[in-house]
Amino acid sequence: MIPPEEIQPDLLAGIDHHARRVKALYRAPSAKGLLICGVDEAGRGPLAGPVYAAAVVLHPKKRIRGLDDSKKLTAAVRERLAVKIQTDALAFGIASASVEEIDVMNIFNASMLAMRRAVEKLLVTPDEVWVDGGFVPLVPYTARAIIKGDALVSAISAASILAKSARDRELVSLSRTYPNYAFEQHKGYATQLHLEMIRMHGACPAHRRSFAPVKHILGELL
Repeated sequence: MIPPEEIQPDLLAGIDHHARRVKALYRAPSAKGLLICGVDEAGRGPLAGPVYAAAVVLHPKKRIRGLDDSKKLTAAVRERLAVKIQTDALAFGIASASVEEIDVMNIFNASMLAMRRAVEKLLVTPDEVWVDGGFVPLVPYTARAIIKGDALVSAISAASILAKSARDRELVSLSRTYPNYAFEQHKGYATQLHLEMIRMHGACPAHRRSFAPVKHILGELL
């Protein structure tokens, strides 16, 4: 989720190209009779790796128990639910925006782009798209932004789980490509261990050089 209060004005300069404002809701509206696509992202805050997003249309006759905000679940539970979601959902899409795209267009727009790409992968046509947070990506459907939607709407919870699981797997893969950074441990977040490794080894191609902590350390190393 990207709360509006956390987004600086300069990050909204390109909003017309990747997202649009809608009135953010604090409760889920009625979904009766509608085919809802839930959307969420994962990896907005880390210093390394792509940002991921997922879009999920749950099957109306196949209830998946245990869905919740992915941050509240253990890795083992997320992985189990991710398999269940991909098996039982009516449709789902998982997509990302690269480190290069993040550095060029900023993390807000890159997150919106990843969300749009995830929705575009759906093999069914939803009636509405419900997105966690205060903004929605540019998609050709009625879209709603729901604050804390990953805890309020099952389809958004499912999207949160798929996005988080996919990104974590990507960081484990990056740890094999760049073994000096322990990506499998901190998943790219700005832990003390991660910062120390950047100071020791410099940045690798997986690092977001536009992010202040990386930029600051690289400046110190000059």
